[in-house]
Amino acid sequence: MAWSLADRAVRRSAAAARRPAAGRRCCARVEAVYATHRATVLVTEKLGDAGLDRLRLTCNVETAYGLTQEELCAKVSLVDALIVRSGTKVTRAVFEASHGRLKVVGRAGVGVDNVDLAAATEAGCLVVNAPTANTVAAAEHGIALLCAMARNIPQADASMKAGSWDRSAYVGTSLAGKTIAVYGFGKVGSEVSRRARGLGLTVVAYDPYASAEKAAAQGVQLVTFDEALQVADFHTLHMPLTPGTKGLFNDSAFARMKRGARIINVARGGVIDEAALLRALESKQVAQAALDVFLEEPPSFENHPLVHRPDVICTPHLGASTTEAQEGVALEVVEAVVDALAGNLSVNAVNAPMVPAEILRELQPYIVLAEGLGRAAVGLVSNSTSSSSSASSSSSSSSSSSSSGGAHSQGGKGGFGDIAITYSSPRGDDLDTRLLRAMVIKGVLEETTTSKVNLVNADLLARNRGLRITEVSIRAGGDGTSEVLTSMSVALGTADSKFSAAVDRTNRIYVEGRVTGGAPFLTKIGNFDVELAVQGSVMLTRQRDQPGIVGGVGMLLSRDNVNISFMTVSRTAKDGEAIMAIGIDSEPSPATLEEITRVKGVIEVTIFKEVAPPQR
Repeated sequence: MAWSLADRAVRRSAAAARRPAAGRRCCARVEAVYATHRATVLVTEKLGDAGLDRLRLTCNVETAYGLTQEELCAKVSLVDALIVRSGTKVTRAVFEASHGRLKVVGRAGVGVDNVDLAAATEAGCLVVNAPTANTVAAAEHGIALLCAMARNIPQADASMKAGSWDRSAYVGTSLAGKTIAVYGFGKVGSEVSRRARGLGLTVVAYDPYASAEKAAAQGVQLVTFDEALQVADFHTLHMPLTPGTKGLFNDSAFARMKRGARIINVARGGVIDEAALLRALESKQVAQAALDVFLEEPPSFENHPLVHRPDVICTPHLGASTTEAQEGVALEVVEAVVDALAGNLSVNAVNAPMVPAEILRELQPYIVLAEGLGRAAVGLVSNSTSSSSSASSSSSSSSSSSSSGGAHSQGGKGGFGDIAITYSSPRGDDLDTRLLRAMVIKGVLEETTTSKVNLVNADLLARNRGLRITEVSIRAGGDGTSEVLTSMSVALGTADSKFSAAVDRTNRIYVEGRVTGGAPFLTKIGNFDVELAVQGSVMLTRQRDQPGIVGGVGMLLSRDNVNISFMTVSRTAKDGEAIMAIGIDSEPSPATLEEITRVKGVIEVTIFKEVAPPQR
């Protein structure tokens, strides 16, 4: 993926004369100016010695801890790079105070909430982090909490320190022969699974975006969310906090668990509804919990209902807190900063990648199209958090089952393992597809990972998830100079779909699009031709091609005060089946969706939200 220095040098020199000064600053994030002097790096929080030693080999290093915002702003105009942990706020004021001198910000850790990414990008400053060094530490902490919880170790220790010897009060439960459900089968989830199997546990995993082949290779079975809840004795959470996972473990989820289940969270606090967990503990539906993270950190020690319960083990967000992990994080962020200062692309970049302005200008509408197609395709994958409703209408025959076409309305086990991208272009094989490919992956993966997906790290993230990416370029008509693409398609293989009409004749979730008048459009879903702007929320229905459906559905949406921005119907043959796409400004209530499924002739209905973000 990374461009060679020679390649970038040729591209930059060819475009330098044509680009305005602002464009040069924006696109050449890290320039060769560093070849003429040693860069100066300011470190504002404690960093491992190994990282500092590595940094001093090539850079001048200044350490200044505990700076106020005013003190930091006074220093940044004198440095080329900044390395921080979570305690330093790198605000817009900091970037403005640097007057263009600051080229790289390195975050020693994963989260970049303390860095204003928009301001960094506007200032032409690359932001890098260290996302992999603490993987093993987080996994080990999860296993440590599992064992401590199963054998009541913290409670027994506290009892002895209080002068008591009460063996019968702390009888534990065995791990061997039990089942553990791992929610989120990324880097940490995979490491937890390996260790859990070594303890004699049967491991199942829920991750609608993971590869079934990768899981099987580790002796792990991918299951649906409902299945994971129902079969496991222990539940361990390793998923990112996204709109789809926030509060995922709620009253309904706890009610579906085995009575006396145990839960561990070393992921993000918001994934668990803490009030619901309290109710589950009070009713003994959940026997114990072990929490390293909380919705608000630190939690209120006086008022938090979970912290003081004897059936809850709490640690203060220690997942990455080992000596080795801290040293690893230091080395990882330093290598990323040094690489960026040398003008190289970094796999740890979390904001805009370094792409020449003229290429970005040419590809801009196709970039939005590529990301939109990725979002649309993954939005049609079946998973428990999708907005989906599917049912047969009262007059439907058996052929109108919501699982027709080889797809399932919800609960897909295997996620998807393949992403096939096809480009139709007058340029054929001469088309540089790296950015388009990255944006497809970004659209597919961004809602399922805490990592920022961009040109630099897209392939790596896809590879880590065990995804196979294939690309085919087809030479289409045109003069080969003006039009970049005539069309583009994305297909997800080995995936269950929540909307069976999205599955093509090769049993893949399939979407296709093109750019018309500078605007991206979705032009095909499954085998159906459509014409949808690649932006906003859309309700799709699969239905019989018969009168009355458009009016019936429209009336129900109107009654629910849902504004319709557009409506289009596509059919494969007269009196056969059709799909209707309706642009909606707000989401219908579950009751309205249920009523829509009962409209005569409607077979299934689903919603996918924000097919693409607004053009930017």
